[in-house]
Amino acid sequence: MAKNAIIGQSGGPTSVINSSLAGVFQACENRGADNIYGMCNGLHGLLDKNIVDLKRTLLSSLEIELLKRTPSAYLGSCRYKLPHYEKDTYIYDKIFQILNELEIEWFFYIGGNDSMDTICKLSDYAKENNSSIKFMGVPKTIDNDLMITDHTPGYGSAAKYIGVVMKEIVRDATVYDTPYVTVVEIMGRNAGWLTAAATLSKSDDCEGVDMLCLPEVPFDTDKFLTKTEALLNNQKSIVIAVSEGVKLTDGRYVCELSDDTRFTDAFGHKNLTGTARYLSNQIMKKLGTKARSVELSTLQRCAGHVTSRTDITEAYQVGGAAAKAAFEGHTGEMIALKRISNDPYQCTTQPHDIHKVANFEKKIPLEWINETYTDMLPVFHQYARPLIQAELTPIYINGLPRHIYLKEL
Repeated sequence: MAKNAIIGQSGGPTSVINSSLAGVFQACENRGADNIYGMCNGLHGLLDKNIVDLKRTLLSSLEIELLKRTPSAYLGSCRYKLPHYEKDTYIYDKIFQILNELEIEWFFYIGGNDSMDTICKLSDYAKENNSSIKFMGVPKTIDNDLMITDHTPGYGSAAKYIGVVMKEIVRDATVYDTPYVTVVEIMGRNAGWLTAAATLSKSDDCEGVDMLCLPEVPFDTDKFLTKTEALLNNQKSIVIAVSEGVKLTDGRYVCELSDDTRFTDAFGHKNLTGTARYLSNQIMKKLGTKARSVELSTLQRCAGHVTSRTDITEAYQVGGAAAKAAFEGHTGEMIALKRISNDPYQCTTQPHDIHKVANFEKKIPLEWINETYTDMLPVFHQYARPLIQAELTPIYINGLPRHIYLKEL
């Protein structure tokens, strides 16, 4: 009987998720997997038997290098909520039937919290039904909200992009001689790690952002306007970074105060957009000051041209570590990054029980935020700065970065 591996990618894309795919693939190949398959569009693809033979698509070291430097998800992604097996045994029977037909011994899923929930359910089902398949989670999310791990691959590059863009927005905003407010909306449903990265823009060559609004702190529109007005009394140009997921004390998202249409995904997550636009409109209406909104939106997820070398290296390492653990018999676990030191920055990998990760969220400690909840303290910068260090330049062809993609997807 052959011993094969299968890999899937799930959830939102990042600049470095493909580096984790390369790490899993090469480690499985080096450890003697007979065949290495890829699920096209995650569990959706698996259930539809939309499978690709990765040994036939990734033929050379150049293609592997291109894969590491290509943003987004090479295998495609999905947002598929796997029900609990006690509620829908048919789905599990079908999944394991397909895996057994493919003679799968090792199953890897690269993703965030919802993906770790999938690994948790599949590994539990396997144990209860005496399946020998090993299930391993490979962490990925720009939101940086997975428990146990010091940080998640994908966050460092997104934080780097945000820091770069905020410096440029600040420079743009300071050219006017009349009062002007720029409100920048940054991703982050329940955790403000990405918005906090906006404060990395402050340095000896940049004033940085003037105010933060984070999901960890209940939002009050009147207090927000009061703080904005106070800033305008001392300076003409104001730049504010706000998380898309800031909520009022009654639990409503601020963006819900606008009249935008909301889409809800399979996990019950509402599409969050319009927070910055709503707040900039309030500033113009209540304070009589010119304001504009900027939504970084999906740009912050796959900005491969400003990928952090630290991030892309660690993404590759967690993929390799997941394969190593699975081949050694581990299952029902996720590879976590453990920080050893900040200076010099050192991080290692460790497998951890998936039950301690799935369906939990890691938020910014309140003690890392200043007393007015408008800025981050040095402890955050000491945490985040090592993650954005160094660059991995794309391979440019005719002036544009060269990517690899799966044409069969």
